Amino acid sequence: MVQTRLAVLDDLPQLLDIYNDVILHTTAVYDYEPHTLEMRRQWFETKQQQGFPVFVAEDDGVVVGFSSIGPFRAWAAYKYTVENSIYVKADCKGKGIGKILLQPLIEASKTLGMHTIVAGIDASNTASINLHKQFGFTEVAYFKQVGYKFDRWLDLVFLQLML
Repeated sequence: MVQTRLAVLDDLPQLLDIYNDVILHTTAVYDYEPHTLEMRRQWFETKQQQGFPVFVAEDDGVVVGFSSIGPFRAWAAYKYTVENSIYVKADCKGKGIGKILLQPLIEASKTLGMHTIVAGIDASNTASINLHKQFGFTEVAYFKQVGYKFDRWLDLVFLQLML
């Protein structure tokens, strides 16, 4: 049975494997090169320093997905807005893991006194768009051809949940 919990340092190799697979094989991350374990460690430490949680979905001791929130933009007036990220292991997609990773992000955002959550999603990722809409997110922006990956232009959708 899949359960969620807060991530710990020992989870980072599994998070890195999931994230690098996303980079190399999907348009969910607009990056080209795999990350290193050191990069993931710095990312995790920054989340902790900023007070933002990282959740993992675990199935029989194996991390099958992770989610986090972080600053939407760096300027002070955005301090009540966060952006969320959810990543699911490739062979575990379509099993409802995204749902169990999104709910704690919403609750954590409320606990932290946030006002809104923004999700930037590749327009071709209908599964993620539909997942967010199930939780009340609404589309607020559609950016055409703002990314380029796999020899094609990518559109980006912004969805927003008012807390």
